[in-house]
Amino acid sequence: MAENTEGDLNSNLLHAPYHTGDPQLDTAIGQWLRWDKNPKTKEQIENLLRNGMNKELRDRLCCRMTFGTAGLRSAMGAGFCYINDLTVIQSTQGMYKYLERCFSDFKQRGFVVGYDTRGQVTSSCSSQRLAKLTAAVLLARDVPVYLFSRYVPTPFVPYAVQKLKAVAGVMITASHNRKEDNGYKVYWETGAQITSPHDKEILKCIEECVEPWNGSWNDNLVDTSPLKRDPLQDICRRYMEDLKKICFYRELNSKTTLKFVHTSFHGVGHDYVQLAFKVFGFKPPIPVPEQKDPDPDFSTVKCPNPEEGESVLELSLRLAEKENARIVLATDPDADRLAAAELQENGSWKVFTGNELAALFGWWMFDCWKKNKSRNADVKNVYMLATTVSSKILKAIALKEGFHFEETLPGFKWIGSRIIDLLENGKEVLFAFEESIGFLCGTSVLDKDGVSAAVVVAEMASYLETMNITLKQQLVKVYEKYGYHISKTSYFLCYEPSTIKSIFERLRNFDSPKEYPKFCGTFAILHVRDITTGYDSSQPNKKSVLPVSKNSQMITFTFQNGCVATLRTSGTEPKIKYYAEMCASPDQRRKTLNP
Repeated sequence: MAENTEGDLNSNLLHAPYHTGDPQLDTAIGQWLRWDKNPKTKEQIENLLRNGMNKELRDRLCCRMTFGTAGLRSAMGAGFCYINDLTVIQSTQGMYKYLERCFSDFKQRGFVVGYDTRGQVTSSCSSQRLAKLTAAVLLARDVPVYLFSRYVPTPFVPYAVQKLKAVAGVMITASHNRKEDNGYKVYWETGAQITSPHDKEILKCIEECVEPWNGSWNDNLVDTSPLKRDPLQDICRRYMEDLKKICFYRELNSKTTLKFVHTSFHGVGHDYVQLAFKVFGFKPPIPVPEQKDPDPDFSTVKCPNPEEGESVLELSLRLAEKENARIVLATDPDADRLAAAELQENGSWKVFTGNELAALFGWWMFDCWKKNKSRNADVKNVYMLATTVSSKILKAIALKEGFHFEETLPGFKWIGSRIIDLLENGKEVLFAFEESIGFLCGTSVLDKDGVSAAVVVAEMASYLETMNITLKQQLVKVYEKYGYHISKTSYFLCYEPSTIKSIFERLRNFDSPKEYPKFCGTFAILHVRDITTGYDSSQPNKKSVLPVSKNSQMITFTFQNGCVATLRTSGTEPKIKYYAEMCASPDQRRKTLNP
């Protein structure tokens, strides 16, 4: 009898009109309960409805995800602003509609789908399941789908889009975010992440395709459709072959006495970093056994972000000490970013910041280019790139060596987009980075790549070892030659969008309306650049050279003493980030840098 009562209640919930006092919410509840076929997420909404939790229902059902610096990203769970089966189906239907409009040969060229190892039992939600549903939506519409048969590093998806000449691709990942999150990262036919206007147009198409189509829930299609292909072996082979383009000392690598420890942070990186080391001639790096296999709970770290430094690298550092390994390499869970640490003579560990690693990469990639360039190669044709909140060390190297440096808005999607422009104009891009440990050596992939970055650091360290120079010592040499660049980056957690908005609005209306601060403590502010509004006081027309980005908050202050500090919101996490840097010229190398 109790079972029948429960069944009747569920039936009533499904078909009854809802009277919460909010017509928009009533409509959204009805849509969710009609459209969602995942029992766990459907039950989450039913429980909230049963318990009269209207505010939480409104938060979950009356807004949608938008594209940030890395695609759609949110917590896994029920609701239109969460990552779940239904929202991934809706997003893919919108993608289909937009791509059909953009490409007449969509159904010949196909679409790439990859995924990491995230998952949440309470929502019956995993990256693999979301990838299968993404594929099912497209297969049901007769689109060929290249669906990887197992988890892959994020850079494999943009690489596959290019190599397979697909129209686009999606990677299901939330990278280094907390375990509760997942995401939907979109790549265009070029192999770069989508930027405006594609992101806005896709969102419009998603809004027009919210009701699941016939076949969209049929994930059996990935096992039965002749249009489904598995690109894993082909793409892995071609990727590893292309890695050879940035390997310059294979014979030296094979003889090195250096030992390396690698941690994949419970994610996808282990197998692929092992293969990359083999390609470069190295013995395999020593894996951290507790972290080498996928674990969606990331059970040995407080957060799965190697950028947090020594506190999350504890297991790696202790293993390295035990194994007498001097270098620790850490790829984040989707293997698109890299942290590195080096054992110092005094027994302490130097964990390099993203900006410090970039100084080493910049020196290394240019040095290798010089030694291997063809006779008619022109340094004026060479470029390096960084996001605007990253260190200006590449700019300093470029000024001295004669190549070009450019900066972009934060987010690797802007770097990838600019690299395409440069390559189309016959330029050569050696290296690009963002300070949050995202690096790209060469241009085989047009997104950050922790797998290639890991093995390039290993080769750099092995080369320096032959001259008895450590990575830290080489970093000092780079600074002494090109000028010291001292930076500080960190963040504040803030979960309330209204609080974030009021903080930035206060900065824009500090002493009086439309007036920015003139001092920070005792330090005078010379210029202000506001990317959100497009204002830049350093420009004659007061307009920012970098594109306006109205959907995110970002203000940069240039101080009279030369310090540059930026405050911005994260595009992937509930963070207010800050970045500060002092740059000295080479002749100032022994002077004290005051903030």
